[in-house]
Amino acid sequence: MSTLEQLKEQIRKALPDLDVVIGWEQGYDAMHATPLFIRTEEDIDRLIWSPLCVHSLGTYLTGLTKTPNVRKVGLVVKGCDSRAIVQLTQERMIPRENIVLFGVGCTGCLSHARLEYKVEQGGHYVEDMHSITFNGDKVEVAVNGDVESFDFDTVCLEKCLTCRFPNAIATEHFAGEQVPVAPKCEKAPSLEAFEKLSLEERFAFWQDQMRRCVRCYACRNTCPMCVCRDHCISTSRNPHWVSQETSSAENFMFQMIHTMHLAGRCIECGECQRACPVDLPIMLFRRTMVHAMKDTFGYISGADPEATPPLLTFKVEEDNIKERGW
Repeated sequence: MSTLEQLKEQIRKALPDLDVVIGWEQGYDAMHATPLFIRTEEDIDRLIWSPLCVHSLGTYLTGLTKTPNVRKVGLVVKGCDSRAIVQLTQERMIPRENIVLFGVGCTGCLSHARLEYKVEQGGHYVEDMHSITFNGDKVEVAVNGDVESFDFDTVCLEKCLTCRFPNAIATEHFAGEQVPVAPKCEKAPSLEAFEKLSLEERFAFWQDQMRRCVRCYACRNTCPMCVCRDHCISTSRNPHWVSQETSSAENFMFQMIHTMHLAGRCIECGECQRACPVDLPIMLFRRTMVHAMKDTFGYISGADPEATPPLLTFKVEEDNIKERGW
């Protein structure tokens, strides 16, 4: 039985006790999947599982679990998605007892931007693409009667190259086989290149990038860890922390606050960067903070359901922070 068929069977058995199960279905074209809200057995037939399933569905949970008449919610999760559930549970943002996780092992997700670039390099328009076939380490794209083949590593999301959590954790159900933990590289290539820049070059880089930010807040809205809603600092008028002016300085201010807000919380799902309409390299901010939290507190967000996030504890003397004797 395939992973998808096993997943469908698990959902079919559990559905009578759930109000809704959220998974993915095929979107409006060959390249896109879209969230699927399963409420009946007929809905299960539309469920898909493939590298197209990029969305972190945990984004829906903080709102859905507070909705009247919604008692219990099911969610299909990859490794990174399940880390968001663990982290939100540790922060008591969601009632874990009202959530049922259907886990899968993930071998990587498709980057639409990288695939579009590849297709257009071959002289085609991505709108003319008929189908995508995932065949082991290869991605085959049928476009205008031709079949283009690419190495999956060249068209997957960058986060997948360094992934150490391909299998969903702390789940009630798990479909298919466990995927071997085999990151392609230790550090994201973009972060490695960025860290070679001088401080002046880094500042100039961000000044240039922040000029392009349109402050649409897609990065915030798609983040499963952004739960402040009406109290978000970007929309607060009392106090008025961030203006509506879209200058580099104001945009930079917002992104830095967002990054600090995710200290010890970011689970590196990469949804912020994927959702950005102008392709800002937002994960450079997030990964820098993730590495700082790991180096300082030895903590990886959402990796251990039994752990306590460092910013929810207090020590007079932190192991790696020397406040005296400098």
